[in-house]
Amino acid sequence: MTKQLSIVSIAGARPNFMKIGPLAKALAHYPSVEHRLVHTGQHYDQNMSDLFFRDLGLPKPWRNLEVGSGNHATQTAEIMTRFDRVMEEAPADLVVVVGDVNSTIACALVAAKRGIPVAHVEAGLRSYDRSMPEEINRLLTDAISDVLLVSEPSGVDNLRREGVPDDRVHLVGNVMIDTLLSSREKARTSMIHATLGIAHGAYGVVTLHRPSNVDDPAVMRELVGVLGEIARSLPLVFPVHPRTSARLKSQGVELRREAGFLVTDPLGYLDFLALMEGARIILTDSGGIQEEACILEVPCLTLRENTERPVTVSSGWNDLVGRDPEKIRGAAKRALSGQTSAKSRPALWDGRAGERIAEILVRRYGS
Repeated sequence: MTKQLSIVSIAGARPNFMKIGPLAKALAHYPSVEHRLVHTGQHYDQNMSDLFFRDLGLPKPWRNLEVGSGNHATQTAEIMTRFDRVMEEAPADLVVVVGDVNSTIACALVAAKRGIPVAHVEAGLRSYDRSMPEEINRLLTDAISDVLLVSEPSGVDNLRREGVPDDRVHLVGNVMIDTLLSSREKARTSMIHATLGIAHGAYGVVTLHRPSNVDDPAVMRELVGVLGEIARSLPLVFPVHPRTSARLKSQGVELRREAGFLVTDPLGYLDFLALMEGARIILTDSGGIQEEACILEVPCLTLRENTERPVTVSSGWNDLVGRDPEKIRGAAKRALSGQTSAKSRPALWDGRAGERIAEILVRRYGS
């Protein structure tokens, strides 16, 4: 008789949902697997969480920890406390964590201390910038994970340099791209362009949320200034992250429609995917959006000094421009004039990463 394999996967913040979806679908094909989804509640408002479950067809969470907001220490500790209680009541054979948010490291720590194997999806990514909270989460999660599931070749190289044995590292592709490819046609039925009064190919998209960009008033004003220059010739749709909204308000910065900014609340996955696909340019400090732009073949300017996803740069679709207004202006001008060095799609970004991960996990832990 085949042993029932109990797998608990963790989703807490918006980027996690796109990564869990393909794995949940793949695991559903294995009768010997009991897959339970724990939602930590790290992102808890409707547009940052509930809409993603609806848009992506994710299974209803088995548990919702309802942690909510807080500083890094408070939030991580609260997730650990609540998830540990769950694992005490109903232990798992394997815990799967994704990405690099507080939910990732918190649940990995709980599992590791309980002797439960940990699989990390999107392992090995490195910005080599320890001022980023996500970089600390990535390093620590990889250090205590038993299976490291990697999205791009740089991740394999990074883990090898850190001394991780090769038999624990698997290059599987990018689960977030699985979600993008499977959702693309449905996203094309979105009414977001009509709602905002914009035409396909006649606007750009902006996202900003990293502390290095929004917490320092001088940096924020400089970025808004150069974005405003671009917006005068190309309207910029700006779905504003709650953190960024609070910073803009506290700094007295107003983004007006007459100045070329189309400000919205955070959007559901399908609406935002439709926006990205129809954009002429994307300006962002998000990691995942860099990857999505590669597949959508939309020029992306990353408003950071580094990236943990270098394959997006080598693909030719992503330009790492930092926060220098002159560099941003020049890169935007080149991108909007069609001057890109676009190459091919990254290896294994083919819509089947979730299947590869499920096969590895079942083979390793299912007997």
